[in-house]
Amino acid sequence: MSSNTISAVLEKLIRHLCLENFPCGNGSWRSAGIKGAETEETDTLLDLLSCPRSPWWDDTLWSPQAAALRQLAVLRPERLNADFVYSYFTTLRIVDKDVSFVDDGLLQFSKLEELVLSANKIHDIPGGNLPSTLKVLELCANQVSSLTGLVSRPPPHLQYLGLGSNRLGSCEDISHLTGRHWPRLVCLDLSYSEFEDQWALLNALCTLPCLKTLVLEGNPLTLASCYPGFTVDSLPQLSCLDGSWISPEERHGFKGLTEMRDLIVEWASASVSVGRMRGIPDPVMSVDENAPEFPLVTYSYYISYKFLRHQTAANLLDRESECDSAPAAERMESDSELPSVQNCEKSNTRDLMVHTQETCCDVSHVSQHSTPKLAWSESMDFSDTQTYAVRDLRGFKRFLSQGLQLRIELEKVLSWPAPSEDSIATKPNQTAKEKKSGKGKETLKSGFTKDKPKDKKKKPAQELVQDAPITRVLASVHVPLQNLLRGSHRIDAVCDFGVLCTEPVVGATPTCEKASLPAKQAFQEREGG
Repeated sequence: MSSNTISAVLEKLIRHLCLENFPCGNGSWRSAGIKGAETEETDTLLDLLSCPRSPWWDDTLWSPQAAALRQLAVLRPERLNADFVYSYFTTLRIVDKDVSFVDDGLLQFSKLEELVLSANKIHDIPGGNLPSTLKVLELCANQVSSLTGLVSRPPPHLQYLGLGSNRLGSCEDISHLTGRHWPRLVCLDLSYSEFEDQWALLNALCTLPCLKTLVLEGNPLTLASCYPGFTVDSLPQLSCLDGSWISPEERHGFKGLTEMRDLIVEWASASVSVGRMRGIPDPVMSVDENAPEFPLVTYSYYISYKFLRHQTAANLLDRESECDSAPAAERMESDSELPSVQNCEKSNTRDLMVHTQETCCDVSHVSQHSTPKLAWSESMDFSDTQTYAVRDLRGFKRFLSQGLQLRIELEKVLSWPAPSEDSIATKPNQTAKEKKSGKGKETLKSGFTKDKPKDKKKKPAQELVQDAPITRVLASVHVPLQNLLRGSHRIDAVCDFGVLCTEPVVGATPTCEKASLPAKQAFQEREGG
């Protein structure tokens, strides 16, 4: 028998109860009638079982019947046999025990009503290996990717089914959540799975005649704007949704949504707002007073982040025509506001990406947005809001699970005087003979003296040329967005970037020769002198 089956784990736990060994069982320590035998009082034996400091104490949280069975092994040890022990258990909670398979050994527990197998490694669970007496079955946080085995022979009296945090969400999985398989199901937990087609899922769930409690939070479909209204109106018998009771006012407010599902597109909308930023050091304070006049340096700041690419109505129609899916359902707006980026400083020059190895979606579906560029001030108000329409709800869910990466970026621009026309045109016209005799110089001088009153004009403003901008990431911060998957519609975050350094970039000039020359010499070259 493999050690990762449910039977192997249960047999190990039952052996730890020591039902046939001291202080339980029918050993010599119970032979009170034999003269000279070393015996113990019943109360003493029970104390050895219940005292936490006793070496015979055992953790029996895995079943409420375990502690009672040990006491029975002291009081009435003659009643214990294998069949009695297995039939004594009505509740089993095997959590985080690396169980990977539910074998037919579980059928020995003939009176089992509650089975909790959360946080294990179960991929599939054969319904034929479950006792028919089960009323509660919880398989949350496993690796279940199909319900085919479970519905092959489902427990007929099951009232609670917990399937949250698994790999479910296909059309086949939806077809197995009907009243034909679960006629007495009262509570269903499908949280944090991959169900996206709200219309198809509700068409299946409405066939469950006894369903009163439903948990869907964490699924892609909950990000659509038609949630929870479409769900509430489609399941009139539902009393509790995602841990909240449905009031008569809410039900009345959502009344009639199911009749409009042909007119509604299932998509999500999210708004990202960036507000004020304070605390960036003034870059002018670090400028050397003895530095040359040129180049002139200007600084500007902006916030950048990556988000799912906005999809227009035309994009949505194109994608709808490409898919052979069922008619789409209603849309809901999941607004995530991220204002007030304040005290924004932290030294970090790495270009951090939003997507990781398990990327939220294809890179082509992610776009980068930058706020308007502002000159330095003590408080920079970006007042930038962007709204994104998202059709890929599964990709949107993974994106929200990863969160948003905000970056402060600095743009530095160097400006130089444009080359003078006189300096370019005058000097090359002198001949070698004129240079030697000095006549050219005199003629130029006399002509200049003579014409000076006529040619004297007001000196125009100096024209500047700019180098290519130099950008640098000053700091980045991660904004978690998981609360949007838990039902929140807004997240307000004040981002603290820590200590920020705005020192000039080393090797800032884009051309090699300029980078290798002092600033004064480079300026002279631009003047043509």
